[in-house]
Amino acid sequence: MDIIKSQATLESESVFNALFYYATIGIVAVNRNGEIEMINKNGAELFGYDQVDLIGKKVETLIRASEPGFEIHPHVQHLDKPDIRPIGAELDLCAIRKDGLELPIEISLGNFVVQGETLAVAFICDISIRKVFEKQKEEYQEGLKKAEEHAKELEKAYKHEQELNNLKSVFVSLASHEFRTPLSTIMSSADLLAKYDREKFAERKDKHIGRIKSSVKNLVNILDDFLSLDRLEQGKIEPVLEDFNLVEIINTLIDNFQPILKKGQSIRMGSCEDTMIYSDQKMVKNIITNLISNASKYSLENDPIDINCVVDKDQIVVSVRDHGIGIPEEDQVGLFGSFFRASNVGNIQGTGLGLNIIKRYIELLGGRITFSSHLGEGTKFSVYLPRKAQ
Repeated sequence: MDIIKSQATLESESVFNALFYYATIGIVAVNRNGEIEMINKNGAELFGYDQVDLIGKKVETLIRASEPGFEIHPHVQHLDKPDIRPIGAELDLCAIRKDGLELPIEISLGNFVVQGETLAVAFICDISIRKVFEKQKEEYQEGLKKAEEHAKELEKAYKHEQELNNLKSVFVSLASHEFRTPLSTIMSSADLLAKYDREKFAERKDKHIGRIKSSVKNLVNILDDFLSLDRLEQGKIEPVLEDFNLVEIINTLIDNFQPILKKGQSIRMGSCEDTMIYSDQKMVKNIITNLISNASKYSLENDPIDINCVVDKDQIVVSVRDHGIGIPEEDQVGLFGSFFRASNVGNIQGTGLGLNIIKRYIELLGGRITFSSHLGEGTKFSVYLPRKAQ
């Protein structure tokens, strides 16, 4: 007896047949057991089989997911859901071809009533071309990211080169000025010495010899600053650590400064207990020497210089305070920069490198430096050094 079908059923089957036979994507109709009941020509070609060879096969044997244990079977059992929905939306699904090759695919699942039986229908799209484009897009974005990073590195290198060029210009200008003054002093004093009678002008000769010594010392200090900066820039300076008594070092430096202080200046040492420290003795000497030299240089005659030490378990704080001209507030932000010169130094000689160099030394030793200054009242520098440098 023939099955009498309703008009709705006939129309449903007609729509399904139109989709099934003429669709340009693969269509697989699967029963509740996950077995293939029907597959169109494009679907069979997608998997590399003849259509008849796939009838009755489990659909899971033809599809692999990136997540282990993923199965399509649970999805096809919900045949009561009439909507078309994607499956494995967050997974990478692959069609396993007969020849063993794998193709990336997308699957959308729906259902149709075919010959009185409700079947799950999988619409399968080959997305190989899209994956190629996505990979190319990722590679392009990665390449663009690398290009941007490279551009930033080039920009950074360019800025660094500009800074070096600026420093060179400043160096040439500063060196020509700083070397000219002491050299002129040496030359004029030497000329005068040649004219003085040995006994009659002994006092004047001593004065000019002192000027020559002072000028030569100034030249040596300038060269030392430039050489130290160059070695620091190239990373050629490494701390040489040893045990030494810090207070003994400070007292020795104070004695060395006595002959070259301005008239009436004195260095007042606060009460400091003998303190052993494990650090770079040469760097520490350079740090304290620079601070005392600046304190004297930027102070007037008869102004005292105060040095104090505060010791705790892990660090020692050495402070050097003068009562000199102070640093204008607007200049303080660039105090530790290369070739820094405050706007109120006038004709006081200096390279503007000293504080930059000692700050780097202090950082190499694991310490830090702070300061406070008021215009016309003086400046105080505080150096925090670990008792045991690493």
